[in-house]
Amino acid sequence: MNSRASNLWLGGLGLVLAVVSLYLIFMWVPTEAGQGIVQRIFYFHLPSAWVAFLAFFVVFLGGVVYLWKHDTRWDTVAYSAAEIGVVFTTITLITGVIWAKPIWYVWWTWDARLTSTLVLWLMYVAYLLLRAYSSASQAPAFGAILGILGFVDVPIVYLSVRWWRLQHPTPVFGGGPDAGLPGSMLFTLMVSLAAFTALFALLLRLRYSLRQMEGEIEELKLGGEL
Repeated sequence: MNSRASNLWLGGLGLVLAVVSLYLIFMWVPTEAGQGIVQRIFYFHLPSAWVAFLAFFVVFLGGVVYLWKHDTRWDTVAYSAAEIGVVFTTITLITGVIWAKPIWYVWWTWDARLTSTLVLWLMYVAYLLLRAYSSASQAPAFGAILGILGFVDVPIVYLSVRWWRLQHPTPVFGGGPDAGLPGSMLFTLMVSLAAFTALFALLLRLRYSLRQMEGEIEELKLGGEL
């Protein structure tokens, strides 16, 4: 299967999952009794955070392999994933504050999870700025180091609700006997997670291909062929 066919298949799968997910979120899953209709933003908030974590893990992995093998393809993967991760961390923060206002009565509080997520966002924005303003010869190595160091914050964000008493609720997965979701809510969340994961995979493939083309154009310019 060629790259275009793979992208079309992945895009089609993502579209189907997205449509099913939207139907489940707005038409099928019951409204949460305590929080009301605003709780439905949860089905966008948590999958966005999951994609951000996944993207930053790819940045971490790409950075490690690049420093080990000096293979520019892994640097391209890492750079592409970092851009996507910053976008989805932004979505996570925005959906989080929208959800917080009617539940906590404030847009923002310096809760450990919120603060560590903001730090994560700032670190990978710094990664993108470093990549944009460093020389072409130094940017991959500098980016790999910062991408690896930045990933240290991901487990801190994830484990913050276990380490400290926060306003955030207990984790949905592995949060103890009182945690978890009813079956319909869990099913809806799983479909939403699958849709967001398919979207991430498609975006990563497309951004990687675009960066490769940009690199080829730069090589042609340097060679005087353009």
